[in-house]
Amino acid sequence: MERREFIALVGAAMAWPVAAFAQDSTRIHRIFWLSTQSQPDPFLDGFREGLRARGYVEGKNLVLELHYAIGNPQALREAASALRRGQVDLAVSSGPATRAMTEVAEVPVLFALSGDPVALGLVRSLGQPGGNFTGSTFLSLELAGKRVELLKEVLPNLRKLAVLSNANHPGEQSEWRSTKEAAQKLDIVPHYVPFSGANELDGALGSVGEAHADALLVFPDALTMVHRTRIAEFAIAQRLPSMFGWSEYCDAGGLLSYGANQRATYFWLATYADRILRGEKPANLPVHQPTKFELVVNLRTAELLG
Repeated sequence: MERREFIALVGAAMAWPVAAFAQDSTRIHRIFWLSTQSQPDPFLDGFREGLRARGYVEGKNLVLELHYAIGNPQALREAASALRRGQVDLAVSSGPATRAMTEVAEVPVLFALSGDPVALGLVRSLGQPGGNFTGSTFLSLELAGKRVELLKEVLPNLRKLAVLSNANHPGEQSEWRSTKEAAQKLDIVPHYVPFSGANELDGALGSVGEAHADALLVFPDALTMVHRTRIAEFAIAQRLPSMFGWSEYCDAGGLLSYGANQRATYFWLATYADRILRGEKPANLPVHQPTKFELVVNLRTAELLG
């Protein structure tokens, strides 16, 4: 597969029905996009594809205002403050940019979040958001135990598992408890390595190396996503089989990933964007929970690890 020598064992949901919906060509909708990623942005690409499938055409009936602030919380907050000027119809936050949006009440906000949107205070419940936020989760908590089980299937002799986690991630403690319970059921000793912020990542990786574990499990979140190449290369250098949450980690050299396809999730998010632009309230749109997941294996990394 060209540069990406991996296989997706279960395809995700880019194939759901793509129906074009006629839009009012006289109305120009303005959508504010805030992200900590950078361009090229596969999540934005997925969202754009979803919008096009529903009849939105940039430059005709749609304007996407793109705001990126990589590793700069203050820049994120300043960008989010622009929303209060009321010049957009909808905002979409990607990853930790959602944190910068939490005080925004003036416009509807769509999120795609690996953490717990209830714990973060974005919604009252997944079924009844109740405010101006709704979107999609990546079910990190529900999948945490499954990732341990898959690692055990791949590595039957797995006895000690290093768990690398950004402690600032919403719902992180719940994810850790679920991971620990799954590991203990399989007679695996989990070695928890939390860190807070990019400045602590080097130290955390050093702790992983000193643990002499049989494998590495990394919780998916925007911070580990931003540093996925560094983490994947570290795991290869330490000869540690690694498990991540999303396929982008395998693109960067991770051995395994299991989770929802993010690009497909952003494609789906466009359906909520369409409904909100048509007048529906985020308060009444349940937070989406993916039902299709993919197990990805990077064959090149597998060869490197022997």
